[in-house]
Amino acid sequence: MRRVLILGAGTAGTMLANRLADELDEGWTITIVDRDDDHHYQPGYLFIPFGTATAKRITKRRSRFLPSRVAFVRSGISRVRPDDNEVDLDDGQILGYDWLLIATGTVPRPDLTPGMGDGSLWYRKVFDFYTMAGAVALHDGLARFDGGRLLVHITEMPIKCPVAPLEFAFLADDHFRRRGIRHKVDITFVTPLDGAFTKPIAARELGNLLEDRSIRLATDFAVERVDNDHSRLVAYDGRELPFDLLVTVPLNTGQQYVFDSGIGDESGFVQVDPHTLRSTRYDNIFAFGDATDLPTSKAGAVAHFAVELFGDNFQAAIAGKPLPNAFDGHANCFIESGRGEALLLDFNYETEPLTGRYPLPVVGPMRLLGASRINHWGKLLFEQLYWQVLMRGRGLPVPTLMSMAGKHKED
Repeated sequence: MRRVLILGAGTAGTMLANRLADELDEGWTITIVDRDDDHHYQPGYLFIPFGTATAKRITKRRSRFLPSRVAFVRSGISRVRPDDNEVDLDDGQILGYDWLLIATGTVPRPDLTPGMGDGSLWYRKVFDFYTMAGAVALHDGLARFDGGRLLVHITEMPIKCPVAPLEFAFLADDHFRRRGIRHKVDITFVTPLDGAFTKPIAARELGNLLEDRSIRLATDFAVERVDNDHSRLVAYDGRELPFDLLVTVPLNTGQQYVFDSGIGDESGFVQVDPHTLRSTRYDNIFAFGDATDLPTSKAGAVAHFAVELFGDNFQAAIAGKPLPNAFDGHANCFIESGRGEALLLDFNYETEPLTGRYPLPVVGPMRLLGASRINHWGKLLFEQLYWQVLMRGRGLPVPTLMSMAGKHKED
């Protein structure tokens, strides 16, 4: 029997398990490993603080979405030993493999910024929303917040879902308006980048969104520490931003076992060929989604499109042949802009987000780089598509590789 071992039963890992269960014959065993049986619809974390989603609604059992022929092992991962084709688990098991597929995502690391996760204000005045615990705690924190200075902050790139902090700022503006206290709240979006939108066309089309909502912008802010005694965010260049509520996206890294195994870069992301997702160091290892060092957004759409192309490549890899499919970095992201509207971005390695219509030319129905109610409802509908389609290993009726159809090309 030949053995496929999948690390991580989240978005990418579950899609892989379903597809391989259909594509591989009975001469293969398929095993998937994760620490628990709780599968979170992670885009839902954004909505929990505002009371429009709950932890219960966005959590389902991982095992519910895994085929019967896939063995599900519940344990943390201690180390990968690629020279031995074995993985050591936290519970003492050792699993061997012929092919290893890594899909264990990212980890928010507030402990790596002084005064953040280890400070006295953590989950009192300083919150994250990239974990279930953080999103739930922030829900209570927002309920207690009656006015003052709110900072929405990104520690460093890359992060999972890089547009989510902007979405939080827009939804916070909406939230405080509905509560009738927006005039009491000073919102500042704090980024280590040189702008809220860094691609030229997106910056031109969307650059006014923060100003229109009276949200301040602090750019090139490289945070040194959180000053808990004085409730200030302190940058390396000496700038200080006081806060009454800090909503931060901590540094994101790969999983600890990636560091311990020496199979990733200095940030713990597995180094892969950007077009095949094959490890640049080990021919029998592939990595997917947020766990990789791909030069594109760490977003669920990237994992989905990459997995769509993987089947033929895996069959070729098994046969020792060149891999036929080349992933182009295709990603699309909804951005909740508040006021019952959302934006949509569609791009890849080579093409920045453009204006236009998606997925069909002219008729869309979704608008690219423009706010619309249809985009908003599309984002809300995607939760059901996630559970009922993607997590069952099925595809969506949109191009896997980025299409220029419907996009407005610029000189």
